[in-house]
Amino acid sequence: MKRSVAILLSSAMALSIYTSMPALTSAAASSQSAVQSTGQIVAGVNLRDKPSLSGKVIGSLKKGTPVQILEQSNSYFYKVKDAGGNVGYVSAAPKYITVNGTASAPGSAETKQSGRVIYGVNLRTAPSTSGKIITMLKKGTGVTILEQTNKSFYKVKSDSGLTGYVSSSSKYIEITKGGASQGNGGSSAPAPQPSIPANIKQQVDKVIQTGKQYMGTPYEFGSNRNTTATFDCSDFVKHIYKKALGITLPSDSRKQGAWIKENSQPVYRISDLKAGDLVFFMSYKGSSASAYAGIDRDKERITHVAMYIGDGQLLHTYSVKSGGVRIDKFDGSWERRFLYGGSVLK
Repeated sequence: MKRSVAILLSSAMALSIYTSMPALTSAAASSQSAVQSTGQIVAGVNLRDKPSLSGKVIGSLKKGTPVQILEQSNSYFYKVKDAGGNVGYVSAAPKYITVNGTASAPGSAETKQSGRVIYGVNLRTAPSTSGKIITMLKKGTGVTILEQTNKSFYKVKSDSGLTGYVSSSSKYIEITKGGASQGNGGSSAPAPQPSIPANIKQQVDKVIQTGKQYMGTPYEFGSNRNTTATFDCSDFVKHIYKKALGITLPSDSRKQGAWIKENSQPVYRISDLKAGDLVFFMSYKGSSASAYAGIDRDKERITHVAMYIGDGQLLHTYSVKSGGVRIDKFDGSWERRFLYGGSVLK
């Protein structure tokens, strides 16, 4: 009798487990379909509580850590979930993370993303700079992002119906969702200035005030780094950061640009710059916008560095004729020559 009862109980339990399995399987499938793509950390990176360098660091992901990419929150950060269930934001820079795209990579058709060209960019027949150029998409051109083919290229369809591949660099294209721009170019309202933590703002203000003390100091190319009688562009920004905060930057503008890429998060939209950021420029090619159309900015050399001081202004020095250290509006040819910028402070 006891044996019969045991058999009946076992059968009932097995039936209960069996009938509940479809629901469990369905839930798991639903959870997995919500994941847009997978990725892997390729260099140690901070996990933050919001998609910004001002976000609080809540952890660190080591090289080789697999993650689920839940969304591309903006041009510079992914929202991710690690194997331990921790959710946060990490840099989207390829030096920190690779996207595997086992479901659908950010920017694929399944995410229903669209984009807008913010600098003239070539539309190519293949996802590589060796791909044949179909045409150049002008600034302001709307595109549908069909997929992120690799870490450097989107497959897109232009608003005129042309399909091809464009650079996925945020200096050329901004991602929009539901018609709302994530950058400055597609919004009817001006983008708010990026916020700066109070402790960093104090340091930035000190650097700016230090720089203003040298207004009118004569320009000299290759100036003596041991005096303040004259400055060239890189000598000037190096000196004011050293004097104000004791931070030693490289001696020339190209090395300073490389330093920003290695030690900070470069930004490619003027609207993303913060006061105190170093700003890098290509050589002057003319005063009209057409003189800069279609330029491959990845291949341009840095020929000038300035410091952005907020409110659309640059503090810098660039020629004897200009009068030495001065403040200029960040517009005209300065805007067209802009390559990228970035913060010295973290």
